[in-house]
Amino acid sequence: MSHPQIAIFARLADGNAAPVRAIAGQKTLMTRTTHGIAYDHIRDVILVPNFYAQSIQIYRGDADGEAPPVRMIQGSRTQLHNPDKLMLDVVNNEILIPQRDRVLVFDGNAQGNVAPKRVLGPTPGLGALLVDADPVHNLLVVAGAGGGFSGRFQIFDRTASGEAKPKWVRAGPNTELQRFMGPIAVQPTRGLIIAGIRTNGELGGPDNFVGVWDLFARGDARPIYRVGGPNLLLEQVRGITLDPKHKEMIVTDKRINGVMTYYFPEILGGSQPHPRTRTPRRPVWPDPQRAADPGT
Repeated sequence: MSHPQIAIFARLADGNAAPVRAIAGQKTLMTRTTHGIAYDHIRDVILVPNFYAQSIQIYRGDADGEAPPVRMIQGSRTQLHNPDKLMLDVVNNEILIPQRDRVLVFDGNAQGNVAPKRVLGPTPGLGALLVDADPVHNLLVVAGAGGGFSGRFQIFDRTASGEAKPKWVRAGPNTELQRFMGPIAVQPTRGLIIAGIRTNGELGGPDNFVGVWDLFARGDARPIYRVGGPNLLLEQVRGITLDPKHKEMIVTDKRINGVMTYYFPEILGGSQPHPRTRTPRRPVWPDPQRAADPGT
């Protein structure tokens, strides 16, 4: 969400499709620098972090136009500091906010100037850039920088707090973990972590990719899938989400300003994992005139 709006498209939207609705305008209180968004399909709400207002804003799932938030998490007790990413554990109704040296966890119904229900950290070197939960195995995946390599996964107990240590760590040159781009996704029933990786400079390039790693592998283990390359349209991945019902992986890309939907039954269906590339089922460019805009 680089531009201050939430655009909602039909699931089968293709090409230069128009959104079916958009949440935008002064009353929404949204600002430009937001790199994470979450939808709670059980409670039908949309959650957005606000970098400048130090807040989490919650909208009705059917909100349209200049709709204000139905509630906000904001204030001195929240410990929020320039949040720009969040993830949602819909099973346990928890909001997860990575904050570099800590991970803040709020009750999904939290409102106002409330303290987190628990905090992992503060821990120097935690490097929490992205986070997601595995409610099946009760695990918390923290993705970020650290160690002698540019990226790593640290896996904690889901309810870890304070100075708790990770149960195991994935890092090393064979992992290909470099600069993480946008929200990650955990596929708990298959035990997988899916993440976008930037392999070069700020503006990205054709060697950026989406990787899939075994959640339970330790140390310097290679990805079991690698989706990337110039023929797959990925140049600067900004976020990933999964649609298990339709066996699809949805990827946003900042540089081409598009949303790509990949049919990926190996990670969402019943077949056994094996390395393979994928081509997008349908790329969507909401506004092709913005494709050349390198702004964040």
